[in-house]
Amino acid sequence: MKLDIILSGVGGQGILSIAAIIGEAALRKGLHVKQAEVHGMSQRGGDVQSNLRLSSSPIHSDLIPKGKAGAILALEPMEALRYLPYLSDGGWIVTNAAPFVNIPNYPDHTALLDALRTQPRVILIDADALAKENSVPRAVNMVLLGAASVVLGFDAELLEAVVADFFASKGDWIVEMNRLAFRVGREAGEHQVNSAAHAK
Repeated sequence: MKLDIILSGVGGQGILSIAAIIGEAALRKGLHVKQAEVHGMSQRGGDVQSNLRLSSSPIHSDLIPKGKAGAILALEPMEALRYLPYLSDGGWIVTNAAPFVNIPNYPDHTALLDALRTQPRVILIDADALAKENSVPRAVNMVLLGAASVVLGFDAELLEAVVADFFASKGDWIVEMNRLAFRVGREAGEHQVNSAAHAK
């Protein structure tokens, strides 16, 4: 088993929490894990990117070469497109459709989404809207993780158990909020993948 994941977003969106949860799930499956974090700007609002490499055999480099990522997980559509050159031929893009407009020359949002929709394997969800509709507005990152869980090759039950453990120190209410967000995202991801399969 080998899976290279690029996670990208903006500071404060919770990308590194997603990486930590997937990494812990991989360790529980007995996999080797390497992670490298790249912060464009460390303050809130700056670009954040993480390389997460999972394998059943030892991993020598912690950076993912171009064209080798099995998945790009992005909490922001421009950041998803930024790392497109790293995606492998059979790789998946799982991205939030909601923009985080943190620069004055942010690209046209409709054009961004149109570009993402041209990709052969993409799960594009409005994670912000789904989180708000389900009264978990601070768990957008767990909505995205839930959507990604459809294509990452991990049992949903394992990932949800890790989510619960990850937030356990913050109390039962926070745990349940994040588990709900994960399930909402999982349902949205399954719906998109099934719809795409039927359309072919």
